[in-house]
Amino acid sequence: MPRLVLFGVIIVAAVIIYAAIDCLMSRANEVRSISKVSWMFTIVLIPVLGAVLWFLFGRPSAGPGPREPRRPSAPDDDPEFLRNLEVRRRQAQKEAELRAREAELRAKEEGRNKQNDDGKPGA
Repeated sequence: MPRLVLFGVIIVAAVIIYAAIDCLMSRANEVRSISKVSWMFTIVLIPVLGAVLWFLFGRPSAGPGPREPRRPSAPDDDPEFLRNLEVRRRQAQKEAELRAREAELRAKEEGRNKQNDDGKPGA
């Protein structure tokens, strides 16, 4: 019999502690019925009944509601990161094309200069 009473006390204490932590961790704007502070006082001052009331009437509902937008967990899930990556890739491609054109123009200019130097009399 004492073991059963001890087991019951442990279960009741665990439920009360869970209710208190759940109340503390919930957002104030999502708590139903009364304010979050009032729920904490109810859970602490009326232990068993307060915990039961919290689970029935105060706990935030699991349904859809106003929530913060979920941040992507990996860089490849972030659309802004992917957009930035694409912009960087395009810029690098344009820079490479520009360098190639500059090198081509330099080569043509050097070829013309060489022809002019070879074709001049008395050089």
